[in-house]
Amino acid sequence: MKASAIFYWWVGCLLLFGCSPKILSHFCTPEDLLRLPEEDKKEKVRISSTCREPLAYAPDTNYLSHAPMRYIRVNFHFINSEDSTHNFNGQEAINYAYNLVANANSDLAQNAKMNLPLGNHTPVLPTNFRYLIAPLPNDPNDKGVYFHYDNEVCYYVHKGKNQNLYSKDVIKKYAVQLDSVVNVFIMSLEASKTDAGGVGVTLGSSIKMAGMYDGTKEFWRYRQILNHEMGHVLSLQHSWTGNDGCEDTPVHTNCWNVSETPPCDSLYSNNVMDYNALQLAWTPCQIGKVHRMMSTLGAPQRKLIAPTWCQFKEVATITIADSIHWDSAKDIEGNIVIKMVAF
Repeated sequence: MKASAIFYWWVGCLLLFGCSPKILSHFCTPEDLLRLPEEDKKEKVRISSTCREPLAYAPDTNYLSHAPMRYIRVNFHFINSEDSTHNFNGQEAINYAYNLVANANSDLAQNAKMNLPLGNHTPVLPTNFRYLIAPLPNDPNDKGVYFHYDNEVCYYVHKGKNQNLYSKDVIKKYAVQLDSVVNVFIMSLEASKTDAGGVGVTLGSSIKMAGMYDGTKEFWRYRQILNHEMGHVLSLQHSWTGNDGCEDTPVHTNCWNVSETPPCDSLYSNNVMDYNALQLAWTPCQIGKVHRMMSTLGAPQRKLIAPTWCQFKEVATITIADSIHWDSAKDIEGNIVIKMVAF
């Protein structure tokens, strides 16, 4: 009898502690966290360096739910002459701004394959960010689109002795929610100047654009200028020079478009941060740099994104049932469920 009792006791233990899957659930406590000693400075630097790699912030196509969509807040200012003849007005301007954002977002949603280098295998990753027009939060009538009639700051002069592309006068005078919203100023070209295709410049977290009203007026033609300048806002540099911090943006001659003569018969770019007619491609490194800045506490770019993590979302639950390494900072919008898997 004793031997039989011992046998059944062992069977019970095996059933109790066997390899059947289990799910444990409890709230995270300070005891669950691994804390580094205060004096361990070298280890802190090493971990910090690991979490600064741009590619660690690029969306993982195997786990897209681990990288929530970011929404960059923008507003628009139409700077007009005092007689209101040098820019869009009223509902036409409001429609123009919203259509411009919709077309720019469409390009972001359809990231293109890089043209360069020839025969490249650069991955095409989702950008995982969009633009969102942000009205004043306490004004139900605000559309996030503003009108200013001012001859002193109406014109954008891109070249020449009277150039003012780097002037911040219009920003200082009319910016709204400058600490948390990208202010886009739609201006008119000086009457004696013409710049086919439009022009733009980034000044901090503000953008000045011109040529729309003076040119074809079709909003979709200027979406690439908005995306290019927004790339600068989000920390990206021009990519054709080779010193932008990304190995997947090759050095090239910066051909505007394909032509019949070398090198532009084949070596023409379509990267968003080059000067070209097809600014449609974002590389993994560029996307990673953008998301790294948006994830960095204290960075000015982080202040520009809508704080979607402030409200709990059940649908944003992340379920982990495999070995996953997060070498980046993340904003979590829902629960994290870690399943224990039998080995």
